[in-house]
Amino acid sequence: MSGAGPVPGEPSLEGLRQRLVEFAAARRWEPFHTPKNLAAALSVEAGELLEIFQWLTPEQAAAVMSDPERAHRVRDEVADVLAYLLQFCTAVGVDPLEALAAKIERNEHRFPVPGAATDVNPEVG
Repeated sequence: MSGAGPVPGEPSLEGLRQRLVEFAAARRWEPFHTPKNLAAALSVEAGELLEIFQWLTPEQAAAVMSDPERAHRVRDEVADVLAYLLQFCTAVGVDPLEALAAKIERNEHRFPVPGAATDVNPEVG
């Protein structure tokens, strides 16, 4: 995947992944960080993120980040989701950036820009 390299002084995905590995190792949590357990924890944290928006109107949901308390909760839950996703990827040997780049590439082919010459896609109908 192309793009700018790491910015000095800012966290990198690999640096954060390594910190999570070290954090779990220092607490001897590795035996519990199985793919199944990490996938379950990821699902729980995603549910906690969803809970913030549950029952809100679209207008209320769009304004969530203007409320400091709710914005803090959103940032915490995003961090939890990302932490468990990175730990899951480590456990199963998936590079999340490569996986995302490949998925975007497949989606660009599956769902071409409407009206483009390649707008015919038998998979989508």
